[in-house]
Amino acid sequence: MDGAELIIQEINREAEQKIQYILSEAQKEAEKIKEEARKRAEARAEWILRKAQTQAETERQRIIANARLEVRKKRLEVQEELIQEVITALRERLAELSEEEYFPMLIDLTVRALEELGGDACIVRSNEKTLKLLESKLGEFRKAVAAKLGRDVEISLGEPISTIGGVLVEAPDGSVRVDNTFESRIERFESELRAEIAKALFG
Repeated sequence: MDGAELIIQEINREAEQKIQYILSEAQKEAEKIKEEARKRAEARAEWILRKAQTQAETERQRIIANARLEVRKKRLEVQEELIQEVITALRERLAELSEEEYFPMLIDLTVRALEELGGDACIVRSNEKTLKLLESKLGEFRKAVAAKLGRDVEISLGEPISTIGGVLVEAPDGSVRVDNTFESRIERFESELRAEIAKALFG
């Protein structure tokens, strides 16, 4: 083998080594790129999964909150309906009181009104049915009011008014009045009444 062939062989050997080195480095770089791509893909997938989980939890909480709100709204609607039914029943019950129950109540309502009104004379007004009852027992009524009040008061019966019952008591000149009709008292004590009804119905 002459010198030229040796040189060619050496060149080929070096070239082969370089090719193998380049291929090896290229393979390593390819693996590195693939690994980085895999990690990026995993990180991206994890981010997407976390985002999806967050969105799912947010949506779950929104659905739960809406459901609770709807239940509360429905409960309040039912509660209000029941309270209104009780108040309506109370009005009906008061409108249908027997004379035995009603007459003492009229005395108490008049006394309470006169305690606020003061003075030694008043006019009592109510619906026609109540005024007829009071007229039929006016002496007894005046006597009972004076006894409870602790002083004599000149009581006159006035013109009828629109009410389910109770009394409207006013000064003789009409300048001052105390409204103790059932409607007015229910309205004045409605918040307390509603609270009591709600407690009785819903605990």
